Parts: sequence; structure tokens; C-alpha cells
Amino acid sequence: MKITFLGHASLAIHVQGIDILVDPFITGNSKASNINIEALKADYILVTHAHQDHILDVEAIAKHNGSKIISNYEIVTHYNNLGIEGHPMNHGGQWDFDFGTVKYVNAIHTSSFPDGSYGGQPGGFVIEGEHKNIYIAGDTALTFDMKLIPMQTKLDLAILPIGDNFTMGIEDAIIASDFIECDKILGYHYDTFGYIEIDHDAAKRKFFEKGKDLMLLDIGAFIEL
Repeated sequence: MKITFLGHASLAIHVQGIDILVDPFITGNSKASNINIEALKADYILVTHAHQDHILDVEAIAKHNGSKIISNYEIVTHYNNLGIEGHPMNHGGQWDFDFGTVKYVNAIHTSSFPDGSYGGQPGGFVIEGEHKNIYIAGDTALTFDMKLIPMQTKLDLAILPIGDNFTMGIEDAIIASDFIECDKILGYHYDTFGYIEIDHDAAKRKFFEKGKDLMLLDIGAFIEL
């Protein structure tokens, strides 16, 4: 499993020969100017919620690639109405796809489309594929619901928001890593704009002091599991 950071909360995942994008917000992110959305491959696009900084490039990429959207019912219906195929899910639901198993789990946040219309309830994803298990938290506060995840899935990596203000920050993300029983963390949803800028060295040090590994990738860099 290869995971590439595309800036903000955007990810590219290659697993089982399948290409997956998560929350593509690229053309609106000046820090991701090195990423060309027309070059991105996407058999599937996973969408955690409907805020613009998570869906801006979904339509363009999906139509270019013939991608299938995986998200909550309301978001999938929105893209169905634009002629884009999707697989609707809801909280607690699980489905076996050709790249692995996906479970849609709780997130504490809000969700609306840029025009203010309802975007369903926000969520995150637990993905099991190629004998590796990852948790993509989406935009969320710290929540006791996270403790349910390791009761069913032993995680190899957790991707957590750490920018604070709109989501949990560093201290809460450390507690979250305890809740999910995963000490290998890829941070995201930070630095894109002023409200969520962080001190990288301080963040890594705080995780290290708790015996945890916080990875902060450059945009376009990747890790392999």
C-alpha cells in the first residue's frame, strides 16, 4: 500500500493495483501547485464530508477518470445528480470493494456543500487492504467513538488532522492515537491557511515524548506500508 500526501487533507492511495483519492482539494491550495490534477489517477474517490476544502476537485477528477465516489448517502446523491457514479454508505456500514474493505466511521464535525446545502453527516474511513489497515479520520474532534476501532481492527497507520481550530490539534491527536491503539501517525489538515499553521518540530517532539511517530510529509511525498 502506497500513500501519497497531496496537501491539506488530500491523499492518493495505491492498493491492490487500484488508485484511490481522498478528499481532493488541490487547485485551490497554493501549496499544492506542483500537483497536476489531470495527471492523477482515480478509480475511486473517498469523500469524508462536503466542505469545499475536501471536494473542490472531485467533479473534475471523477469525470476525467470515470471514478466512483464512496461517501455518505447525501454526498453520493449529489454526485449522482452530476452524472458521476457512486457507492453510498453511512456510519457503521462496511463494504468489500475490489481493493479491500471500507468501513465508514464517526467524525465530529459539520458538513455542507459550498452553496450551503446539506452534505450529510461527516465521517472517516477504516480501510483494510493488502494485509494493511489504515484509519483516515477526516475532519474530527477527539471522540470516544475512536475507541471502537481497535476492538475490530488492528491499525498499521492512522491519518489524523492536527491543525487545531477546525479539528483536533496536536494534544488531542496524541490522545486519539491512544484511543485507536496506533502509534504510527501521518498528520494532515495543517498549514494550508493561517488558522491551522503548526510548529512542525514541536509537534513531532510532543508525539516522540509519548513514544509515538508523527510523520509530516512534503506535498507529493509518499510512504509505503
